[in-house]
Amino acid sequence: MSEKITSSKQPHNQDSAPAKTFSEELLELAELETNSVLKRLETQLTGLSEADAALRLQQYGLNELAKEKPQSVLMHLINNLKNPLVILLVSLAVLSYLTGDLRATVVISVMIVLGIVLRFFQEMRADNAAAALKAMVVNKATVVRDGKEQEISLKLLVPGDIITIAAGDMIPADVRIISAKDLFLDQAALTGEAMPIEKKSIAASKDMDNPLEIANLCFLGSNVVSGTGMAVAVHTGEKTYFGALSTSLVEQRELTSFDKGINGITWMMIRFIGIMVPVVFIVNGISKHNWLEAFLFAMAVAVGLTPEMLPMIVSVNLSKGALMMSRKKVIVKRLNAIQNFGAMDVLCTDKTGTLTEGKIGLEKHLDVRGEESEKVLHYGYLNSYHHTGLKNITDEAILKHGDLEGTLQANVKYHKIDEIPFDFTRKRMSVIVEDETGMNTMICKGAVEEIMACCSSVEIEGKVLPMLPEYTDSTKKIVDDLNAQGFRVIALSYKEMPGASDEPVYAVKDESELILLGYLSFLDPPKESATGALKQLADLSVDVKILTGDGEAITTYICKEVGLAVDNVLLGSQIEAMSEEELAKAVNTINIFAKLSPNQKEHIIRALQSNGHVVGFMGDGINDAPALRAADVGISVDSAVDIAKESSDIILLQNNLLVLSQGVMEGRRVFGNIIKYIKMAASSNFGNMFSVVGASAFLPFLPMLPIQVLTNNLLYDFSQTTIPTDEVDSDWVKKPRQWKISGIEKFILVIGPISSIFDYLTFFIMLNVFNAWNNPALFHTGWFVESIFTQTLIIHVIRTNKIPFIQSRASWPLIISSVAIVAVAAWLTISPFAETLGFVALPSFYWLLLTVMMVGYVFLTQLVKTWFIRKFGD
Repeated sequence: MSEKITSSKQPHNQDSAPAKTFSEELLELAELETNSVLKRLETQLTGLSEADAALRLQQYGLNELAKEKPQSVLMHLINNLKNPLVILLVSLAVLSYLTGDLRATVVISVMIVLGIVLRFFQEMRADNAAAALKAMVVNKATVVRDGKEQEISLKLLVPGDIITIAAGDMIPADVRIISAKDLFLDQAALTGEAMPIEKKSIAASKDMDNPLEIANLCFLGSNVVSGTGMAVAVHTGEKTYFGALSTSLVEQRELTSFDKGINGITWMMIRFIGIMVPVVFIVNGISKHNWLEAFLFAMAVAVGLTPEMLPMIVSVNLSKGALMMSRKKVIVKRLNAIQNFGAMDVLCTDKTGTLTEGKIGLEKHLDVRGEESEKVLHYGYLNSYHHTGLKNITDEAILKHGDLEGTLQANVKYHKIDEIPFDFTRKRMSVIVEDETGMNTMICKGAVEEIMACCSSVEIEGKVLPMLPEYTDSTKKIVDDLNAQGFRVIALSYKEMPGASDEPVYAVKDESELILLGYLSFLDPPKESATGALKQLADLSVDVKILTGDGEAITTYICKEVGLAVDNVLLGSQIEAMSEEELAKAVNTINIFAKLSPNQKEHIIRALQSNGHVVGFMGDGINDAPALRAADVGISVDSAVDIAKESSDIILLQNNLLVLSQGVMEGRRVFGNIIKYIKMAASSNFGNMFSVVGASAFLPFLPMLPIQVLTNNLLYDFSQTTIPTDEVDSDWVKKPRQWKISGIEKFILVIGPISSIFDYLTFFIMLNVFNAWNNPALFHTGWFVESIFTQTLIIHVIRTNKIPFIQSRASWPLIISSVAIVAVAAWLTISPFAETLGFVALPSFYWLLLTVMMVGYVFLTQLVKTWFIRKFGD
């Protein structure tokens, strides 16, 4: 694909050269030696100057992809017009115009404009809010400028920038590697290749024609799995390989369950309209013998059945929810993830930073007998000081321990020769240093089992002895005792090798025949807030499961400390031996999973999903990226590595489960208000159609004029625009909620016909009490008023599972809009527009009867609603 795109901007020294495709330019740079690459891009190892970087930013533009740019005003309008409900209304407006019903055309047009304009402004507001929230979570790149390393926002990166990369980093642009050490990348987003690919700095051969297969080229969209490197940016933004793909794939996003639910409701209503409207048309045509009149009335009924405000109500709820969540330190990257957040019934999380403080301190440095050892401390410090990979919290704890930098003079007395970076398969890393005598020492630290597997000897009181079974047993006992006290333990080993005239290169195979030196133990105390947070999540019916790479003993200790039940623990080694069916069965009953690999975390999440759970995963490390992508809602923290934040839907500004529980409640509140509208609009419209069909069969005139049907619907729509301001009952947000179209359909079928009972009672009163058989205008006016009063009133019954007005009261904006709309409806019957709309003044006795009917309507609806909830749930 990128072969067809021509670079519009060449490096500075090639302005007059013929334009090359991006691939051709990359291939040429791949074949050059490092110095030639730097010269070609007019840069150097000390990086660009700030002035040159500013000029290049002006020339090349921001390092952003097409999908990250906000939609234009025109695209917003086009997307709103593409909505199936809008298309239906436009079709009805055109038909009304062609059949000469100009009043209906005007009212339908007003409804279309109202829906589009309200949605347009709310979506613009939502987009602006989302952009402001995303700006709070910035991914950064480490560059060299003016000879100094510094972190800059990813979007400020320019061609020619020298970039340093390490495990956990995203590749910020299309780059040419200029140095690398055991650098492995995940390119699955670009190539689909599941296994990490090694990248090196050596020049490529001239017969290579696919940039993605060249070892010295890395691309935006990939991330560093292990190792370190330095690279120079070649292409940024839309000129990257991924950028070229994104311009065509920008709209192709996988639908969330929220999107699918909204689409399901929309098409349910359209199918309903497709059945009812032809029935209304045929019944009226046969009974009135005026097929044009029947057609116009059927069109008005179609409009009345259409939930025009659904897109606007959804947009307002989501944007309002995102803003509310941001005040609670929860940043929503994708608005539609809010519903999944509320629907989440299982939260999988690591224990570090969530159950624990995430602030590890080095507590003990022990030899193989469990006694304090300065040599263990010094070797641990040298390893952490000299390695350039992803420094984790244990490295930071070692480096902050005492004044070792001044004591050891690690940068003066020890010269780093090489390193073998950490990866999640080996679970260890090594640094090779040369001391003042010329001796090379490999210092290897990592998981106890992994280090032990590489050791053939132990050091005791300065003597190197063969690794006997008794030492293996004592090691296990010491580590188990420390774990049982809540300590995290890593092992330390070393191997001495004579120095060489030139600096040798070491590999994983050299991590053998090591000497076990001792252990470093760290303490990450439980959070004081963890117990309360877990209780809050339990009250919200969210089951918390711990997925960690740590061992069983320390995980069990921490979980017990914070009050999390520890009945069974499933280890990664046990999961490896399980089938998918066995794992799916096990995950429902087990809450603690220890010694997991990144892939095993993903497998657990997919097993939970296969059981029908909506799963959230909270992680902040490179090893969490697969699980974050697999989860229904990926949750990370602002301090997470780039790839974890990029894979997440939700970002927490505080690594705290209390913050998370508040976000869950807000997600449920947003979903609750959307469900309210759907239930109100659909059940009310459904009941009206029963009334329309019945009245059409026995009345000698239309039950209501088309213009009156449209005016009724317009007023009702206005009354519902304030639903997003409404509160949701505390009982309702205590349980996870998922889309259940069948449940909504049942609710419509049960609640909808209740309004028909009172409609038919109104028909009886208008025909027999007020003798409207020969006065269609009086009949129309009476039903119009009763319809709008009962529809607006019923909002307050359906909005809650409790007794309305007494146990649960709507928000003031919703109360005010309801009162205002019924007042307008009553006024229209005596207003200057009454004659145009076909209304006449109603008798005083009618208003008394209407009051009685409204009380009866509320009572009966509340009764049936209570029965429905008891039988089918809410």
